[in-house]
Amino acid sequence: MTSLWRDRRFVRYWASSAVSQFGDRVSEVAVPLIAVTVLDASAGQVAVLTALAWTPNLLALLLGAWVDGRARKRRLLVVMDLVRAGVLLSLPAAHLWGAVTLWQLYVVVLLGGLAGVTAGCAWQPLFARIVPRASYVDATSKFSAARSASFVAGPATGGGLVQVLGAPIAVVADVLSFLVSALLLGRGPLDEPAPAARSGAALPALLRDARDGLFFVLRHPVLRASLGCSTTINFFTFLAGTGMVVLFADRELQLSPGAIGLALGIGATGSLVGALTAPWLSRRIGLGRCVAVGAVLFPAPFALAAVAGGPAWAGAAILGAAYFLVGLGVMWFDVPLNSLQTAVTPDSLRSRVTGAYSTVNYGIRPLGALAGGVLATTVGLRATLVIVAVGGVSSLLWLLPSPVPGIRSLDHDHELPAEHRHQTAVR
Repeated sequence: MTSLWRDRRFVRYWASSAVSQFGDRVSEVAVPLIAVTVLDASAGQVAVLTALAWTPNLLALLLGAWVDGRARKRRLLVVMDLVRAGVLLSLPAAHLWGAVTLWQLYVVVLLGGLAGVTAGCAWQPLFARIVPRASYVDATSKFSAARSASFVAGPATGGGLVQVLGAPIAVVADVLSFLVSALLLGRGPLDEPAPAARSGAALPALLRDARDGLFFVLRHPVLRASLGCSTTINFFTFLAGTGMVVLFADRELQLSPGAIGLALGIGATGSLVGALTAPWLSRRIGLGRCVAVGAVLFPAPFALAAVAGGPAWAGAAILGAAYFLVGLGVMWFDVPLNSLQTAVTPDSLRSRVTGAYSTVNYGIRPLGALAGGVLATTVGLRATLVIVAVGGVSSLLWLLPSPVPGIRSLDHDHELPAEHRHQTAVR
């Protein structure tokens, strides 16, 4: 098999993703810190901020159907990069005028999230165009490794930039990353087939396409089980989303912005290790079993974070260790599962399936974030982290009765129920 690193088009798209992911990690530290340190936001307000960032996923079902009808999905990705750059640029601009408000933060994360969901629906069909089917796991691992590396360097860089420049100015790094990403995406030829023509009026056709994507997910045994599992994990882990963890580190552990970024960055090396080892583990124990192992290891370490305390160095070390294990679990879960989902989805339904999946899987995140705010206020941040661990591990119950644990690789379509082989084509 030819190395993907020899494919210049793949490398360009990979670099675009890597640069954008790095910038996102800076904003994930800087934006909550604008709320916490500049605007003195409460736990409930931080929870609302996190929820708004993920609320646009509730529209992913319709956005996926709309994107499936677009002929030039790469152009759409470029436009969404430029939209997110412009929206984020409003924060340092407002800061220079002394006019940053919590409401502006809410609008920025909401619009940025909407552009991100649209880009996500457009990306899945492009991935299938630029990556050979036999290389899905390898390519997903490489994209995930870039994302994981961003979690290693991004938070530490973000925390340092916040400490030196202030949180509002630090987001300029993310603005620049979106501009570079748009430049890389816009270069080179790409064959994009014309979408199938829709019959009937635009809105009914859009709703019908959205319904088709949702029904395909719910009827498919692999997609249905993986959706239930990942949705459960997302709900519980978002009880303690990034903003709440920043609040926990700031208020409970008394860590500086630099120490927070460093702890999360060191912990994120687990994601990098997980992304690089996921193909090996999938071959060793089987694709489906790797997903199951990740479903447990992803949420369980939040219980370790709950006991962090003592001197600042000890709190930072325990938080970093917990996040190392979380990152390892995330990638052992995501890499094989995303590869499997790509393999079982027909080309004609990719954006619609992505939209339907995201509506439920990511749409649950704002609900989790809001519930996390309520829990943090009523039972405390540490108890909330324990609830995250216990509830997240329960996601395994979706996988156990499904075909997923029995799937060893993308070469074994006989491991799926016979009535679904014709529509999955896992080989």
